[in-house]
Amino acid sequence: MTEIITCPSGLAGVVRGLKVREERILADRKLAKTNAQLDELLRACWIETNDPGPYTLGERGIDWDAVLQGDRFYALLAIRIATYGQAYAFSMTCSEERCRARFEWELDLRTLPVRPLTSESRALFVAGNRFETSLPDAARRVTFRLLTGVDERKLPTLRRNADGQIMTAVLAHRCIEIDGVATHDKRRFIEELSMSDADALVETMNQADCGVVTRIDVECPECLATQEIELPFGRSFFAKRTKTSATSSPG
Repeated sequence: MTEIITCPSGLAGVVRGLKVREERILADRKLAKTNAQLDELLRACWIETNDPGPYTLGERGIDWDAVLQGDRFYALLAIRIATYGQAYAFSMTCSEERCRARFEWELDLRTLPVRPLTSESRALFVAGNRFETSLPDAARRVTFRLLTGVDERKLPTLRRNADGQIMTAVLAHRCIEIDGVATHDKRRFIEELSMSDADALVETMNQADCGVVTRIDVECPECLATQEIELPFGRSFFAKRTKTSATSSPG
């Protein structure tokens, strides 16, 4: 089965569902270590480009290293839908200490909200992927970039080496320049930011970016408590799973 899609940036094309041979990509430990499995899936299942959007087509078509993270995830969702349909079920544990029930939750992947890339952000991305903002408390100008495929592969290593300071490591990676701060001092500067400055910087980055909103509300069928979670995304995302009769779904 194929899906005709238009990604958040305007990149449009056709993807197909997974074939049996793609199982080797998901099982490849070498690709897993380099975080390159998703790139291989995108290259294998993207079969036609109808509109390159903000990207330049090369001899081999779309360069997924240069594609925005939001577009990549949107395309992967479409590949999953083309493979198994739009229903996605996953296991959960209730976060309430008095409950801790295990249950399964199912949602329609097509209902996840999508933030499109604005015309202003598209122009800045095409012009070099440089975005500017000011930090109110620190009174500094910051130039940052939107994450692409090449950055996506680096994130697991950044998180592993962050020594518990994941937010600091990711922000330092995304910030190209900070007025009056040397490159080797970026991380130290970010560690000293007020939380209001850090929150403002993250919010500005999110507003400039595009992608799929993956924070969802899940309700425990036992105690009816609602918790907000990040949509589970990993190797199991591309495995077939059906919800049993004892599970619950959005009403």
